[in-house]
Amino acid sequence: MWSRKKYKKVTLVDQARQEQWENVRARLKSEFGEATFNSWIKPLRVVGNSKASVQLEAPTRFMRDWVKSHYSDRMSSFWRLEDSNIQSVAIEAAATIKSRGKKSSENDADTPIELSDDPVRGPRVGLDDQDNPMAVAAPAVMVGDSNGIMDGLRDVCSPVDPRYRFDTFVVGKSNELAFAAAQRVALQSGVHFNPLFLHGGVGLGKTHLMHAIAWHIQEQDRKRKVIYLSAEKFMYLFIRALRDRDAMSFKQAFRSVDVLMIDDVQFFSRKDSTQEEFFHTFNALMDQNKQIVLSADCSPSDLEDIEERVRSRLGWGLVADIHQTDYELRVGILSAKLNQVGGHDIDIKVLEFLAHRITSNVRELEGALNRLLAYAGLVGRPVTMEMAQEVLQDLLRANDRRITIEEIQKRVAAHYNIRMADMHSARRARNVARPRQVAMYLSKQLTPRSLPEIGRKFGGRDHTTVMHAVKRIEELRQTEASLAEDIDLLRRTLEA
Repeated sequence: MWSRKKYKKVTLVDQARQEQWENVRARLKSEFGEATFNSWIKPLRVVGNSKASVQLEAPTRFMRDWVKSHYSDRMSSFWRLEDSNIQSVAIEAAATIKSRGKKSSENDADTPIELSDDPVRGPRVGLDDQDNPMAVAAPAVMVGDSNGIMDGLRDVCSPVDPRYRFDTFVVGKSNELAFAAAQRVALQSGVHFNPLFLHGGVGLGKTHLMHAIAWHIQEQDRKRKVIYLSAEKFMYLFIRALRDRDAMSFKQAFRSVDVLMIDDVQFFSRKDSTQEEFFHTFNALMDQNKQIVLSADCSPSDLEDIEERVRSRLGWGLVADIHQTDYELRVGILSAKLNQVGGHDIDIKVLEFLAHRITSNVRELEGALNRLLAYAGLVGRPVTMEMAQEVLQDLLRANDRRITIEEIQKRVAAHYNIRMADMHSARRARNVARPRQVAMYLSKQLTPRSLPEIGRKFGGRDHTTVMHAVKRIEELRQTEASLAEDIDLLRRTLEA
């Protein structure tokens, strides 16, 4: 058991322990990056210590729980490098410490941090560092709550990437409407399009525009409360609030913002309770004339397993489609990317070659350029057409012929001697389920489709089902040689 008697008061924390904490913080910042450090590590402070233990204070219980679950392993290891006598590090929420001071009989002590190998990546949080010129002013602290879930919405906002601004977004015919609408929302405080709904395929710029809106609003008026997060994170917070019986704080927090931005709302599919809460939050903000910005991989009318009343509201304002890029826009994107990295002299013919051959999405296009620049820098050779063809041969070959999910399903069904209808059916027999998982795995590997898009092609399955199938096949490939041979054969046949 953790004993409070071991701790001294914060005023008695010696200078040596404070210096150790500064060294531990520096190591954590170097390993996890500045955004994670500013959001999760920087707010912690030492409030007590003994010879073999240290106690830290976190502003909220939510932050305490997240740090203990995701950064405890490295934190404890780094502290032992500073002082080999340290056996444990404990974290308590500020509210717990405060309540203990009022009523010493209350028992809300935290257990020491247990080392964790949890590989799950937590939500990236918004920056709120006045000393960091690239940081975004996170939303002001919202209403408090007894369980600490929403007493600092800044702790759950997704970070806004400094690379994604309006001046770094390359505009063309395929995205000019979305760009103009995003600028209008960001530049003027009055509500013009509500909601603004951005939709398009993977890697076409939806997230870039969402980040740009948040950046600009916060730069113009740091008092405006802007919440930017993913649909998955909204759902997670709602479920957590229900679990802790603190739904009222959740409702008050999200309904008191000036601008609510939610990315990838297609993930609300089949989540009835989350859709219900989002519906009421949407209505409350609309009644207050507050701005709402949403994004998805398809238009509101094409969202599957979303309630009709929710779909109709998503299409109330302006729905802006971001189409596939054309050749001129792809050349412009490559030129802009090259100017951003600087210090590289590449023949325009190489950029034109990439723009002609890689047409799937902007991320893949920029990735190809990054690979060329990295290769040239490592081997000390200039970027030429010959180098591009050599270094990017796998990417170029994949773009030469686009494989469809339907083609994968047909090929896998024929290989395993099952019906094409079994790919969409609810049957769970092993002789059907395993080939279906293989087809999902190959669809993820050989097509640019998102997990929800793949799931819809397999009888309207949830994206988590596809995720499980991909993970399961990856595991089985390591242990079952026959399955690995089947997959390699199918892949070669499909790519031929």
